Amino acid sequence: MITSELKYTLGAALFVVVLIAAYGVRVAVKGRAHFDRIDSQSGSRLLSKGAMEIGYWIFNPFARFLVFLGITPNQVSWASLSFGFLAGACLAVGHFGFGAIFSTISSLLDSVDGMVARISGLASDAGEVLDAAVDRYVEFFFLSGLIIYYREIPVLQILALLALLGSFMVSYSTTKAEALNVDPPKGSMRRPERAVYLTLGASLSAITIPLFEIRYDFSTPIGYPMVVALGLVAVVANVSSIERFLSIAKDIRVREKDVAEARTRSAEKVVIEEQKDSPLSRHSADFPL
Repeated sequence: MITSELKYTLGAALFVVVLIAAYGVRVAVKGRAHFDRIDSQSGSRLLSKGAMEIGYWIFNPFARFLVFLGITPNQVSWASLSFGFLAGACLAVGHFGFGAIFSTISSLLDSVDGMVARISGLASDAGEVLDAAVDRYVEFFFLSGLIIYYREIPVLQILALLALLGSFMVSYSTTKAEALNVDPPKGSMRRPERAVYLTLGASLSAITIPLFEIRYDFSTPIGYPMVVALGLVAVVANVSSIERFLSIAKDIRVREKDVAEARTRSAEKVVIEEQKDSPLSRHSADFPL
């Protein structure tokens, strides 16, 4: 059965495919698009550098258009929050297709708010704080919507809770590293990766539910691609967060050891200087044996 939601979902997916194809033509004609921000962040095993370049190449003209319209970075962030809330609300009632569409729009706005800030010269620490807070709320809305949707299936509800835990801990590890003046570990399942996989899971579930999940074992359709995405995020994000915290602790121990050794050397140097300047040392120098 082809529902209106499925039509919108397929239309949005087709639009994304067209944009990716356009980037392929760009690569064939001019080569890959390079961005300093992508070069500094690099890719990961779950989200390649090439995929990130495609996103930035697509988002950049949109960001410039928003600047032309006089849209501020904070306005973009608030719009991202609003669409993130709509995505979570749709998922909570089982509209995976609309949830994926709103989540995609939210992620698009989240990606361009920084671009708008840099292009318009309005980048600020306060703006970064708002952007970080919006990211956490948007991700909470998405996963909370799934937690509500799977309320009659405890196993899947726990899976969604674990995905939420892993997502927040990965982000917190980065924040903690920055607060302790330690280079944040790279790791997997950073915010862009989680957004891509979760949104993709919702998009594919909007297709599989009406076409393939004809007989339901539960009172509500499962959405198997969504479950796979949740499982991937839950496992990889939690493992990654543990690895990140271990790496941060290791770096801090090395730094503390270096500081302690430096203090010891400094203290020894002071003692030696004091011994040289002592009256007994000067007397011994005047009357050598």
